[in-house]
Amino acid sequence: MRAVVATRAGGPEVLQVTDVPAPEPRPDEVVVRVAAAGVNFIDTYRRSGVYRMPFPHVVGSEGAGEVVAVGADVTTLAPGDRVAWSSAAGSYAELVAVKEADALVVPAGVDDATAAALPLQGLTAHYLVASTFPVAAGHDVLLHAGAGGVGLLATQLAAARGARVISTVGSADKETLARASGAADVIRYRELSDVTTELPALVRDLTGGRGVHVVYDGVGRDTFDASLASLARRGTLVLFGGASGQVPPVDLQRLNAAGSLYVTRPTLGDHVATPEELRWRATELFDAVRAGALDVHVGATYPLADAAEAHRALEGRATTGKVLLLP
Repeated sequence: MRAVVATRAGGPEVLQVTDVPAPEPRPDEVVVRVAAAGVNFIDTYRRSGVYRMPFPHVVGSEGAGEVVAVGADVTTLAPGDRVAWSSAAGSYAELVAVKEADALVVPAGVDDATAAALPLQGLTAHYLVASTFPVAAGHDVLLHAGAGGVGLLATQLAAARGARVISTVGSADKETLARASGAADVIRYRELSDVTTELPALVRDLTGGRGVHVVYDGVGRDTFDASLASLARRGTLVLFGGASGQVPPVDLQRLNAAGSLYVTRPTLGDHVATPEELRWRATELFDAVRAGALDVHVGATYPLADAAEAHRALEGRATTGKVLLLP
């Protein structure tokens, strides 16, 4: 089968489409013919060596498709079932092995592209808004990269809970997407000469001088200081990614001086640690999609052979919503 292999740690140029052996299911796995694979920042971290990985390896962890074979111990799935997943190594491929416990049955009415686009970013948006800082009516929320995959979904989920979302984006087109998803205010950060000082000032102007209750920051190094300065007293900074680079070590006395602030660095795995929690989050997301209450925006699709271009676009912040690879 064809698959995208990272030959060594490095930039997008290390990605090569090559023939590799097709997977055979272990007892607790199913083999799925991939209809679409999700492209995510974590894939770029693993490809570049920010996250330790063996090389060479088949890239990707998310997708959707049809079960074609099942392991001896599998009891809940059968060939022909449609499933999606967020944590199956080697998903940039024509076939992938997925653990039965990680496979989410795709309900009728949800197409393959939507199913592939929802698991990782949808589950992330869900745990951010429902668990890490449970958003409620009356909360002011600052959300960076508001036109990205997580950003558009988290905006909709937070707005549905009654929060006021202030979104940061990089362009007028992205502002349109953020507002359509429910952002009450949008700040175009590229029009600011100094994000660290000007962004918090604008946020405080929008909140009567108080600052926001929570900042969801998946950008990292470029926005971290501005995020801290945008918080209200006893506010929470949720750092869930590092699209611009990793944040250097932080002097905790800064949190004291800025108003008894909280900072957390969550990860998806700790929020889908049990089958019950995984299915609770997935069910809420799929139900919202089927009810027309959650729009999953697929901003770009690439053929498997153009995986390197997909990574360049994602890292260059040239994308909106979800990016998919189509085998």
